[in-house]
Amino acid sequence: MIDIKNLTKQFGSHPAVNDVSLSIGRGENLILLGTSGCGKTTTLKMINRLIEPTKGSISVDGVDVRQQPGPELRRRIGYVIQDGGLFPHYTVAEAIATVPKLLGWNLAATQQRVRELIDKLQLPASLLTRYPAELSGGQRQRVGLARALAARPPVVLMDEPFGALDPFTRKHVRRELFGLNELQETTVVLVTHDVREALELADRIALMDKGRIVQLGTPGELLNHPATDFVRDFMEI
Repeated sequence: MIDIKNLTKQFGSHPAVNDVSLSIGRGENLILLGTSGCGKTTTLKMINRLIEPTKGSISVDGVDVRQQPGPELRRRIGYVIQDGGLFPHYTVAEAIATVPKLLGWNLAATQQRVRELIDKLQLPASLLTRYPAELSGGQRQRVGLARALAARPPVVLMDEPFGALDPFTRKHVRRELFGLNELQETTVVLVTHDVREALELADRIALMDKGRIVQLGTPGELLNHPATDFVRDFMEI
């Protein structure tokens, strides 16, 4: 679904991402794991062209992302950030409907999709007329995911999506969200620095350090067969 080749991003003389290559399968959960400043968020944002690469290429479903305008690309890729990333002046219903409206869906289809997602995410219909400030952290995160999934994108990118939640809520929300059949059928790339979260959610983990992938593999491979001392130390829990 996603093919990244020799990806590099320099800010001035500093290579934030340095010659990264990997392929991500259709329906796979790929976790970009690492410390702050290792390049994982920059890598994620280059997939939907929020950041343009200095060198290298990215294709999604066989199409180079540079062959289409950034806004058009981002309408086909779900994007979830900390605390949902909701506009404060949009109601829950308006937030979830954002991308379908941009894509020209008719009103009936949009409203049906909004109700369908609210039901799947176990949110009461009474929230549809509320604003983000009236929601709990867990509710905002669920609404943020609903917005990302609204147009049924083949790829969803998540940047520290549970980072703003307390540990108890974080654990329960991520288990609930990743238990959704709809998300299980989607290719997910998620950024985190939380080893336990990565082990719980990943099909594969790309552990990054200083702009490079130091090991790519299943959770078991990184735990049981660390490629370097850095990997061994980082994966200790």
